[in-house]
Amino acid sequence: MDALDGNAIAGLLVDVFGAELTTATGVCSTCGAVRPMAELVVYNRAPGTVVRCRTCSSVLMVFVEARGVHCVDLHGLATLDR
Repeated sequence: MDALDGNAIAGLLVDVFGAELTTATGVCSTCGAVRPMAELVVYNRAPGTVVRCRTCSSVLMVFVEARGVHCVDLHGLATLDR
């Protein structure tokens, strides 16, 4: 499966959060790496979209759409700052 960068989910982030967040900074809750959303590793061929830390490969975010509702898991993010 080919990985993309965080720019691939720019539209999804706007749909879910109502704002452009590719320049927002996220902190990995596993390794503490600080990166803009645009630099994260994205896999979008799964049943949903999986976003991983570029430093340690931990799962940061998972997005799934079911029956028109976005389900979001942000367990891997310690913080997300705009």
